[in-house]
Amino acid sequence: MDYLPLFADLKNRAVLIVGGGAVAARKVETLLKTGAKVNLVADKLNAALQNLVEQKRIEWLGKVFAEHQLDTVWLVIAATDDHELNSRIFKAAEERQRWANVVDERDACSFIFPSIIDRSPIQIAISSGGTAPVLARLLREKLEAMLPQNLGAMASIAARWRNRVKAKIPFIAQRRHFWETLFTHPSFQRLTESRQTEQAEILVGQQLENMQTGKGEVALVGAGPGDAGLLTLKGLQRIQQADVVLYDALVSEQVLELVRRDAEKVFVGKRAGKHNLIQEEINQLLVKYAGQGKRVVRLKGGDPFVFGRGGEELETLKEAGIAFEVVPGITAALGATAYAGIPLTHRNHAQSAMFITGHCREGNELSWQTLAQGNQTLVVYMGAIKAAELQHNLISHGRNPDTPVAVISKGTLPEQQVFSGSLKELAGLAAQAPSPALLVIGETAALREDLAWFGKTPQQFVDTRNALWRTPEAPVLERVS
Repeated sequence: MDYLPLFADLKNRAVLIVGGGAVAARKVETLLKTGAKVNLVADKLNAALQNLVEQKRIEWLGKVFAEHQLDTVWLVIAATDDHELNSRIFKAAEERQRWANVVDERDACSFIFPSIIDRSPIQIAISSGGTAPVLARLLREKLEAMLPQNLGAMASIAARWRNRVKAKIPFIAQRRHFWETLFTHPSFQRLTESRQTEQAEILVGQQLENMQTGKGEVALVGAGPGDAGLLTLKGLQRIQQADVVLYDALVSEQVLELVRRDAEKVFVGKRAGKHNLIQEEINQLLVKYAGQGKRVVRLKGGDPFVFGRGGEELETLKEAGIAFEVVPGITAALGATAYAGIPLTHRNHAQSAMFITGHCREGNELSWQTLAQGNQTLVVYMGAIKAAELQHNLISHGRNPDTPVAVISKGTLPEQQVFSGSLKELAGLAAQAPSPALLVIGETAALREDLAWFGKTPQQFVDTRNALWRTPEAPVLERVS
């Protein structure tokens, strides 16, 4: 962040504005709303400022700026068209460690004014860091149209009831649930919109009296393959409502950024050969947090029911009497292949698609005869480590060694890479791919050359470990960055 957003309490605190024109008048108008004591220095005052001086709402210190005028103020705004004077004001403010803003001179500002949406006591500030003020204004206009006028009334009522709610509901998670339920209650919204404050407060009391405290709930949420834009709307809502989020290793940083800042985030990731927690421990954590009355999200990469052990976790929750729901996500086979430009089916090349995992429990063997059939696309999760075994078994059971393949690394993310070649080269391609990687085997993988759309134009790279120049038989590495 170039600037840290702050909300300053200026009530009864002195501020100084240097300038007497329309720009200065707008700054004065904003500062008076905060309750600040506004002092003004200007050679001449426009009509609006003159009127405020006569009403004794601001104090006109004089016509000439002097550095000692900064000694007793919290901040200063220079709103003149004299560049030399503005620079002198900023320098004097910096020496005294006073916040300073020189209008329209970004490099001479220790603070900047945002575009403000005022629903007091609810306030929203939008800033482009001085780089695109028109864009910030357009965003403010859009939000102004979206945000109801009764937000301030809702917040004011909440302030009056805050201590009573805290006394009635001692646990933070349950209090948060109470407020969220109240603020989204249709009757509460209607009453505050129509300014029926007394009736709205009666409703608050009724809701508080009927508040049930007990077990929490769990939502299994599919986080998708990585790109946060692929989250479902319901998935985003559950993530932002959660008190606790248990997430695995395949959940991207983009998605984790959407978790509420005050929510507890618990990493329970598993990777091949590296298990921080066994599955039973994860199951018990879900029961534990829900038993504390919290809203829990179990955030899983891709879809919870596609190689995600979501069913095992729900069985434990059902036994414990914990309420749960499932929010599906876009599984990696759908997201990563789409971003790589590889259709899973195509009437000329593949009439079916099959999702398999490269890691099976002992005794659960794959049907290689079925998997080796042509005219189908195989998508292999967690298969990079066993790519050599996959390659050998598919070829030995009849799949053409020249069948196109692709290894998609970090699919849908900006650092996505796609390694393309043929089935006889699968092990070598998988060895080059950073994890997590998805293997795609089938004729549709060859369509990527024409259908790739995500990231930069694919480029071919030479694997110099085995040869200086790539021969026609050597695998091609296509990288999308």
